[in-house]
Amino acid sequence: MITEHQYRRLMNEYQKSGQVGLAALKASMDRKTAAHYLAAGHGPEVRTERWWRTRTDPLMAIWPEAEAWLRRAPEIEKKLLFEHLLATRPGEVSMRSLRTFYERVAQWKREHGQPREVFFPQARQPGESLQLDWTNACDLKVEIAGEAFPHLLCHSVLPYSNWEWAVPSRSESFLSLKAGLGSSLWELGGVPAHLQTDHSSTATHTLKRTGKERGFNADYLELCAHYKLEPRTINKACPNENGDIESAHGHLKRRVATHLALRARRDFASEQEYAGFIAQICRGANALRQEKVAEEMAVLRALPSTRYPEADEIAVRVSSYSTARVKNSAYSLPSQLIGAMVVAQVSEADICFLHAGKEVARYRRRRSREAAIDYRHVIHSLLRKPGAFAGYIYREELFPRAVFRQTYDRLKQGKSHQADRIYVRILAMAAECGEDEVANVLGGLLREDVLPTEDGVRERLAQPAEAQPSMARFVPEIASYDQLLEVGS
Repeated sequence: MITEHQYRRLMNEYQKSGQVGLAALKASMDRKTAAHYLAAGHGPEVRTERWWRTRTDPLMAIWPEAEAWLRRAPEIEKKLLFEHLLATRPGEVSMRSLRTFYERVAQWKREHGQPREVFFPQARQPGESLQLDWTNACDLKVEIAGEAFPHLLCHSVLPYSNWEWAVPSRSESFLSLKAGLGSSLWELGGVPAHLQTDHSSTATHTLKRTGKERGFNADYLELCAHYKLEPRTINKACPNENGDIESAHGHLKRRVATHLALRARRDFASEQEYAGFIAQICRGANALRQEKVAEEMAVLRALPSTRYPEADEIAVRVSSYSTARVKNSAYSLPSQLIGAMVVAQVSEADICFLHAGKEVARYRRRRSREAAIDYRHVIHSLLRKPGAFAGYIYREELFPRAVFRQTYDRLKQGKSHQADRIYVRILAMAAECGEDEVANVLGGLLREDVLPTEDGVRERLAQPAEAQPSMARFVPEIASYDQLLEVGS
């Protein structure tokens, strides 16, 4: 069928030249088609649909049964129904009728099928609300310092302008909510009227164990009060009510995947570098939305004078093991603090210990039941009790680098009965002289196949840096690579 524009061009050219072939050529259609429309005297918009058949119905034998199935189970998939009919009624239908069958089923559902779900586009107002939700980003296969980084993206969207912001997070927790919301509002530079989330337990909880009614957590209400946001949530089992951000999740992850491909590598030196990478992507996307963002900014309220504290503060006592347990993980502290109360400031990624207002230790957050032990906190006691090293429940944490573990294994092979005592003394030297220096000496001894000992390490440390043996500089032989290429070809 031709378009209305083609029909008008055909009529104009025919009136000018009076030649059907020339008019058809200029209207980009076949001469026979042009002759048909010139004879009919009207355009394609008033053509009647053909109602008669030009061939025998290929579905005549099976359609009554297919229609019966559709009436009994309207949700049945057309492909599976066709496969069933092929198997149960061989010879009466063939794969050549597949397209005709699909069209017939679609037509039947339009005439007799159940009502379909209707989507209702919503009128959005500038600065009305901010939608916040998490999306799983493990499929991006990002690595931090060479290790896989399973994570989520705490994602915020302004539905009117589609302005968005995302922050990498380790879990869907209240800590990540505080960090994600604070970062979003400070990047935006203003505060909308409402904050909308789903029924995540970070925002809501069941008011009664026996009931289904849900209300906002006290902590969540306090967070919203600080930013003067009115909290809103969607109806239960209605994710479509958060449709703006649900749709934005897919767009964001496709955008990040594209930028990772352009970057040509997925490894980042730190989580901070990766967060900056995500921020740069969001800023680039938001730059394309400036016109509507300006409308939002005109009605946003001012930010509060300070950000809401994004770290939880927990008071804990240091045990006789010189450790403090926070969120089911043990962290070592200086032994001078055994028995004292310290304050643990727990953020999404870090944990900082304070005593009398001063920082005494800082660690990356560990997963539940994992430990973080700094050998410097316990080495003085291990020197007096080296026999405790073998059965120490956190022994693996006392190998700060791979070369220390290799040294201990080599000692177990060469001097098994003295390995614990020698290793503890070497570890004490690392605390005293510097971990980097001792690690370099241990690496040199192992490469020379010399059994590391306390005296041997101390002697090497006493030598000037230029006198210590080092690995020969690697100078590649280009000719060897040419040979490999010749073999491969």
